[in-house]
Amino acid sequence: MILEICASNYQSAINAEAAGAHRIELCSELAVGGVTPSYGLLKQVMQKLTIPVFVLIRPRSGDFNYSEADFGIMKQDIQLCKELGCQGIVSGVLNPDNSIDIDRTKELIALARPMKFTFHRAFDWTPNPFEALDTLIDLKVDRILTSGQCSSAEKGILILNQLQKLAQGKLIILPGSGINPNNVLIFKGAGFSEVHCSAVLSPDVPTSPPLPMNTQKLLNDGQEMASNPEVMISILQRIND
Repeated sequence: MILEICASNYQSAINAEAAGAHRIELCSELAVGGVTPSYGLLKQVMQKLTIPVFVLIRPRSGDFNYSEADFGIMKQDIQLCKELGCQGIVSGVLNPDNSIDIDRTKELIALARPMKFTFHRAFDWTPNPFEALDTLIDLKVDRILTSGQCSSAEKGILILNQLQKLAQGKLIILPGSGINPNNVLIFKGAGFSEVHCSAVLSPDVPTSPPLPMNTQKLLNDGQEMASNPEVMISILQRIND
């Protein structure tokens, strides 16, 4: 069974290879579900690691319905990954109704080749996972990272098993979310060939920074959090008076 580690920083990537993991998915900011890593992080990891590196292509947190500008950024990032010799891309695009955006996803897959393409957990937002599976098979995606549309892969095991059966080996179903030493054998016993996890443990003793830098109100999965022109204009009017 292949173990893919979701590594959100350089140390996690180094730890994954040292521990014997078979592959990493490189990203940043796990707290928001991951976004595309910086060029510096990507280049340093590629120079150091010998195991395959798949890279998350997600230009921002929030939903998976992207603007033309977002989509342009994604394509540039994929091209950069290709130039640096990465082995795979982890990405995907949804329509406003959370169905798979076939045209844009197809474009990303074509651009990524010959790198492997994993459709990420945007899959878990799709209204009908079985229709989404058929769509991704038609698009010739290599694997789907999914929790079975539940809060953890263990809770989603029934849907994961159904997806695995329906896929018939045409793509890999990659269970992810909440996989740990206590439940990994559930997935091995069910016949999954790969699993995905971060292997991050919360510290036993909570840290107490001088001032918290996390802003809870900015964590919104449902939409892009962007600056507001009216607010900026109001501020500029006041400071320019």
